[in-house]
Amino acid sequence: MRYVGIQTQQRRNNARSLFLLFLFPCLMAGMLFLFSFLLTWASWGTNGSTYQGADPTGVSVQLFIRLAPWVFAGVLLWFMIAYFANTSIIASATSSYSLARKENKRVYNLVENLCMAQGMKMPKINVIDDHSLNAFASGINERTYTVTLSRGIIDKLNDAELEAVIAHELSHIRNRDVRLLIVSIVFVGIFAMLAQIAMRSVFHSSALRSRDSKGNGTIIVILLVMVVAAIGYFFSILMRFAISRKREYMADAGAAEMTKNPLALASALRKISADPDIEAVEREDVAQLFIQHPGHQAQGFLSRVGGLFATHPPIEDRIKTLEQF
Repeated sequence: MRYVGIQTQQRRNNARSLFLLFLFPCLMAGMLFLFSFLLTWASWGTNGSTYQGADPTGVSVQLFIRLAPWVFAGVLLWFMIAYFANTSIIASATSSYSLARKENKRVYNLVENLCMAQGMKMPKINVIDDHSLNAFASGINERTYTVTLSRGIIDKLNDAELEAVIAHELSHIRNRDVRLLIVSIVFVGIFAMLAQIAMRSVFHSSALRSRDSKGNGTIIVILLVMVVAAIGYFFSILMRFAISRKREYMADAGAAEMTKNPLALASALRKISADPDIEAVEREDVAQLFIQHPGHQAQGFLSRVGGLFATHPPIEDRIKTLEQF
């Protein structure tokens, strides 16, 4: 694998973050206009006489202009809350909590030594009470950067292996992968909410069916659901391509550089692959933070088609790469 310097990796991740920040309002505007157009078009088919010959496109634009300030204000508010409260949101989603120094000096010493060697500020350390083996890094700045370890990974890895895992997570922080991942989690969450709202509209469409014997009201709602779901799915795919699974290879390489012991990380990954499932993690967006996907990502049709939509590269490939160092 061609070497990419830390500054180059940081610039790439910063550029991807800016791209996602620019892309998000554009997709939101397009989705809202399409929503307005479909709603106007469907209403035109059932109540066209009430528009008295007006241009449906013009009515769509007017509806879009009326809705846009409210929609964007609501989405912006949610984005700000989710972005700055990401630490507590992720902690809640993973059932993690702060690990006290006196509770485990071994972990603190490993983290401190690595941070001192790299000139990094020491992140917070959290723990998940689960006997499975997994870990992740999170945060958007030095005040919120956090390395989270499961009880299983602390207890079942030796010092060299655990140091390598911690170095991997510190590499994610140093490469600014974590900020990019937080942005993606917030954005995908917003689209998931919009899709959920649309789906609930379908379940509550009995009133529409009762008012319209032809069922046109139900068709309107179903079309809108399809639009929201399709755009949300498309955006999720874009997120995964923008984030790039190469970040795991880069973090593996960073860990090997920090510890000068790539075989220790290869050994740790082999142990992690045997039992990575953290029971508390149910959200797919949070699962992508972990060193190994904590669910059954390998199952399902899409993963069988070459793993195109997987958030993590095959751990076997990562181990082989490390063994070639």
